Amino acid sequence: MTRVVTAKVSDRGQTSLPAQLRHRWGISGGGAVAFIDLGDAALILPGGVETAKAEVRRLLVAGAYAEGLAAIDDPDLAV
Repeated sequence: MTRVVTAKVSDRGQTSLPAQLRHRWGISGGGAVAFIDLGDAALILPGGVETAKAEVRRLLVAGAYAEGLAAIDDPDLAV
């Protein structure tokens, strides 16, 4: 089940990853995430840049992207 999670941004532009995501992704202190700027949105992916590139490649394989969208459990975002 995919959920949409929000976090606040401080005046200094800092935020923290919600605990449920840190635990799910296995990220602890010093762990890496990658930010992909999509223009009007951003993707945050665990594991740093190389892991992010591999995940984007995986999503672009026929069907993987559509399956991911179908798994979103939020009526405002589901397609």
